[in-house]
Amino acid sequence: MPLRNNVIGCINFIAVLLSIPVISAGIWLAMGTVKSCVTLLQWPIIVLGILILLVGLAGLIGGFWRITWLLVVYLIAMLVLIVLLSVLIGFIYMVTMKGSGHPEPSRAYLEYSLQDFSGYLRQKVQKSYKWDRISTCLSATNICPELNQTFTIAHDFFNAPLSPIQSGCCKPPTKCGFQFMSPTNWIAAINMSADMDCLQWSNVENTLCYRCDSCKAGLLANLKDPRFLILGSIPLGHPRRLKCYKCTDKSY
Repeated sequence: MPLRNNVIGCINFIAVLLSIPVISAGIWLAMGTVKSCVTLLQWPIIVLGILILLVGLAGLIGGFWRITWLLVVYLIAMLVLIVLLSVLIGFIYMVTMKGSGHPEPSRAYLEYSLQDFSGYLRQKVQKSYKWDRISTCLSATNICPELNQTFTIAHDFFNAPLSPIQSGCCKPPTKCGFQFMSPTNWIAAINMSADMDCLQWSNVENTLCYRCDSCKAGLLANLKDPRFLILGSIPLGHPRRLKCYKCTDKSY
């Protein structure tokens, strides 16, 4: 019997440890140069991680001291959290499946189109009051100015693996046909394309292409990676953990 209780305790202790990556994912989303400008999933993930931590602790305490009612609460709460976690992961995958970069001739970086992303993500950046706040935050970062310190000639810049946010916000789209002067300084083409992003471009440092759809697309592409961090929480819902209450209950 002590061995069985030790196993139960270990399983719940592992659950407590595994809740840390979930909380860390939420904190990671809330921090960083770009991520701090956008609030999409930070708090739901942090709250879910904290709930998993508390439920894991409840199972640990209930299993160690054999408190039946606490184990019942633990089992019900864990089932609910498994459902919530499954829904969250499914939702994230559904809204992030679409949207990928497009190669351009003689360019090492990819360019992004807002129309390639899901409607849910598009609406998060298309509302003017939301994007005004996001673009103001982005323009205050060093994401674009640092390119001027790294690249001085067109050849080096065109062969640089720019991040999605740099590709979309720091330069005009390649289809505009602008002439390179520096990463954030371009000469407009004589027969400039009527594409709205080409018209939105400005050499002013705090404007650049922050108002462009390509910038919104680059931001969304930049935010797609966090979904893989959330997958680290799947082991919390492994069916073998549901044996905890059953095994402990037999000890009575």
